[in-house]
Amino acid sequence: MTFEEVLIQKPTERALCAGPALEEVLVSAKDNDSLTVGVYECAKVMNLDPDSVSFCVLAMDEEFECDIALQIHFTLIQSFCFDNDISIVRVGDMQRLAEIVGDKADQLEDTHCILITNPADGSWEDPALEKLHLFCEESRRLNDWVPEIHLPER
Repeated sequence: MTFEEVLIQKPTERALCAGPALEEVLVSAKDNDSLTVGVYECAKVMNLDPDSVSFCVLAMDEEFECDIALQIHFTLIQSFCFDNDISIVRVGDMQRLAEIVGDKADQLEDTHCILITNPADGSWEDPALEKLHLFCEESRRLNDWVPEIHLPER
């Protein structure tokens, strides 16, 4: 799919292609050592080098919906992302997300927050990441500030 094709897609079509694009970006970022996994690890990266952060994924299962501390962390992370113009999405399937990031997630709880960072040399570019940025931009235009993406099943 070309950049122009992505631009003329309807919002529902864009939402359908966002899941596979997110999976592709996560796999590519993992291969390029551009993933940070875990709420505290992500907070450290955001604090030390916010310009290196390109994309943020927040994951929540029903099991953790009542975790007040986690909700506070999510609110702070979302605020940071909005202030620093970082695209952000939610994913509801932590198990699937853990499968994708693999050994980066020691425990399932570590996948609550995932950052995709830019390498220092700036050599890594991914067309799927551009699709996700466009999806987030379109969602913000529709007042959906943290859109939810459904990852494809294996």
